[in-house]
Amino acid sequence: MTRQTKDGGARRQPERRQDGAEHRAEQVVHRTETVERGRFCPARCTCGRRGPARRVRSPARRDAEQHADGE
Repeated sequence: MTRQTKDGGARRQPERRQDGAEHRAEQVVHRTETVERGRFCPARCTCGRRGPARRVRSPARRDAEQHADGE
């Protein structure tokens, strides 16, 4: 499918699937880790989320686990 642009050129539009797949959420695998930054230890994930920096490692690990579990 193409659509005219303002300058008269054609731009290709992405094709949409008819089975409703575009409405389903993609399954994202969350791989979390904690990283030591001086006195602080933030949790981070492969999806881009970064948790708050904690002074104690156990709350940072708990933040990472909760995010990976979808909470």
